[in-house]
Amino acid sequence: TVQLVESGGGEVQAGGSLRLSCVASGAISSINYLGWFRQAPGEEREKVASISTDGSSTKYDDSVKGRFTISLDNDDKITVSLQMNSLKPEDTAMYYCAGRRWGDQWNYWGQGTQVTVSS
Repeated sequence: TVQLVESGGGEVQAGGSLRLSCVASGAISSINYLGWFRQAPGEEREKVASISTDGSSTKYDDSVKGRFTISLDNDDKITVSLQMNSLKPEDTAMYYCAGRRWGDQWNYWGQGTQVTVSS
């Protein structure tokens, strides 16, 4: 199986920045994509950004394009980071790291890290 552990959440004022990190361990050779999702209270979980584990492909939700950057670091573990700039109060949510294989659902999830942006 795969374990995903997030870190880096916190509280910041609007316009500020935060960097989230997620370390993937275990059967990481079985993962082809890693992504960041978020869920605000009373809202559906939404995908914010994703990246292929070879780093060749990235995708962003329109709401974060130009503000968030997803990146990958492959050593003996895989670390996927989300640099979040120009944060807005509507970015406030629990952020989750997730992983999946080609053609599969997002089956692997971290425990989440809270991001709060105050106005």
